Amino acid sequence: MIKVDVEEERKEILKRYRKLLRVAKPLLKSGDAKLIKKAFNVANEAHKEMRRKSGEPYIYHPLEVALICVEEIGLGTTSIISALLHDVVEDTDLELDDIEREFGVKVAQIIDGLTKIAGVFDYGTSQQAENFRKMLITLSDDVRVILIKLADRLNNMRTLESMPRHKQLKIASETKFLYAPLAHRLGLYSIKSELEDLHLKFMDKEAYEFIIKKVKDSRLSRNKFIKTFIAPIEKELQEQGFTFVIKGRPKSVYSIYNKMKSQNIPFEEVFDLFAIRIIIDTPYENEKADCWQVYSTVTDFYRPNPDRLRDWISTPRANGYESLHTTVMSQTGQWVEVQIRTQRMDDIAERGYAAHWKYKEKENAPEKAAGSLDEWITQVRTLLENNDGSAIEFMDDFRGNLFQDEVFVFTPKGDLKVLPFGATALDFAFEIHSEVGAKCIGAKVNQKLVSIGHKLKNGDQVEILTSNKQKPTEDWLKSVVTSRARAKIKDALKEEKKGYMMDGKEIVQRKLKQMKIDFSSEIVEQLRAFFETKTTSEFYYKVGRGIIDPTAIKSFRDFKQKKKSRKSPLLHVTDEKSFTKEIKNLKGPDHDQLLIGEDMDVVDYILAKCCNPIPGDDVFGFVTVNEGIKIHRTACPNALELLSNHGNRVIKARWTSQQQIAFLAGLKIVGTDRVGLISDLTKVISNELKVNMRSITVDSDSGIFEGSIKLYVHSTNHLEKLIDNLSRVQGVLKVSRFD
Repeated sequence: MIKVDVEEERKEILKRYRKLLRVAKPLLKSGDAKLIKKAFNVANEAHKEMRRKSGEPYIYHPLEVALICVEEIGLGTTSIISALLHDVVEDTDLELDDIEREFGVKVAQIIDGLTKIAGVFDYGTSQQAENFRKMLITLSDDVRVILIKLADRLNNMRTLESMPRHKQLKIASETKFLYAPLAHRLGLYSIKSELEDLHLKFMDKEAYEFIIKKVKDSRLSRNKFIKTFIAPIEKELQEQGFTFVIKGRPKSVYSIYNKMKSQNIPFEEVFDLFAIRIIIDTPYENEKADCWQVYSTVTDFYRPNPDRLRDWISTPRANGYESLHTTVMSQTGQWVEVQIRTQRMDDIAERGYAAHWKYKEKENAPEKAAGSLDEWITQVRTLLENNDGSAIEFMDDFRGNLFQDEVFVFTPKGDLKVLPFGATALDFAFEIHSEVGAKCIGAKVNQKLVSIGHKLKNGDQVEILTSNKQKPTEDWLKSVVTSRARAKIKDALKEEKKGYMMDGKEIVQRKLKQMKIDFSSEIVEQLRAFFETKTTSEFYYKVGRGIIDPTAIKSFRDFKQKKKSRKSPLLHVTDEKSFTKEIKNLKGPDHDQLLIGEDMDVVDYILAKCCNPIPGDDVFGFVTVNEGIKIHRTACPNALELLSNHGNRVIKARWTSQQQIAFLAGLKIVGTDRVGLISDLTKVISNELKVNMRSITVDSDSGIFEGSIKLYVHSTNHLEKLIDNLSRVQGVLKVSRFD
């Protein structure tokens, strides 16, 4: 029986391997297929005893990653080999030297960048952040490291179903926090959209499935609408002799979800559920003129919204994206987004960075897009060289570098500068030169005097004013968004800061000695958390500067003693591993999660104030440094950062169907004002079984009523029933929960 199974698997592995070769064939030079076969054999042998969490042979994963590299990103042989071998150093006895000997220096370098850092970490540092920093160090030598990592992450997200819940939360959040913005920054739009959709699928399955169903249900009417909409455009473009395709595609699930959330509207009110894309086949030198001609044709039939024209052909986005976007009014009174681009632009929009090189190798191909990406990699390199802080600090700075929207501004001489959305006059000053930035006292924007913190808008012309007496201060960090400006300001402050940090460290050591507490990285990390500073360096600096009064360290000792006297059985829990070990010791080998409502005697935990979880909410436990375990909702505003930076501290937690306890929840009510509305609302609440109201605030303006109520409920079901009853009150338009 097992024999047949093994044989079936062997056939499936070969089938997947042959598919990879078939898809890669157009990209291969002579001798490449031989190298790929060798890499496949090494990987297959190395992983032969291993299985994925789903029970499938492990080799499926490297094969799928290699396939994504070729099919969805357009990478070549070196990347295929690296993708096939990306896990062998980490998971088997093979060393990097063996890989270098067999496959060359390039492949070994890429695999080194993809291999996680092994070893024990200092208390309070984040292994996730350290691994990410290591990968980016290799990025500055070879961008393929990141592209393969994105392929690896995409395959992990596609197969995340088989992972335990707390791992799903950690991996999905990390994906949304870092990898989706990274895919965007490298111009890989389809991968970015899929990563965001999959993140939603695991963080809020209900919302994800609801949108999928709605999009599916509206498919027939949507297709009919698209057909009618594009018919006159198609006819006209054919008569003009264009070679083209027109596609209508629905927006990604995540972007629909985002619209519903940010604008607080139901699915039916999301107007731009889809976009029409017109792709023309035209030589490079005619691209611009032809795209504008198509635009002219579209606007002959449909009236455009003048505020919604985006010309990314004259000035491509920083990640190389080129396209012409307009929003036009259809015959049915619906706004429709139309994107106009050439085959080359579409290729680059779908495949990002890798596609640039394909076009770069051809004659007279555009340098501008690839050039801006090279510039960005140089910025990342600068960031890495200047960063001697913690990996989490670095990650924050780096995320600031993954800006999605841009502003185009000009120097007094008319040179164009592209900055992230939200950039200020001070960012612009540092963009010109670090000396100009350091001496900036203000600016003239369109001939008007403004402060250094003035936010720039598209088309602004900016002249920087400087003074030799000026020098950067700590407050400047609040006025900039670019990582270049942040790095330069931090550099200028570093020397002064170093002195304060050294003083602070000495004060802390002295105080701890007086209180007979050992000075260790664990204690310092607890102090950092107690005084709510982001990093230990920041903690030392604040003590050195006197922002944190050294005598206040005494209150930390009192807090520690109080905590000790509570005698939590889980005193030694610092992360998920130690929690699982302790809970199994206390409750038996079958227990690996926290039962909220039942384990109070065994485990010290509290419900997080930032999101007020109630029974029925999807939650996770988080091991804090000082306050035991905190229970957060997966929809908590802080969840993304906690799960992305400290995934190793996330533990499984679920509600028990135990006795009913009252939990605080908030409801926001919007409606049309009328006499007696409040009385009707409070009647519904007090008639509701055992509901106590804690507070109610009401605001009425020009006939519109807005109220927020805080009340005690037992569970999400209880809350939903209450929301339903309140929605039925005459005049109430909307009832929603808030944190």
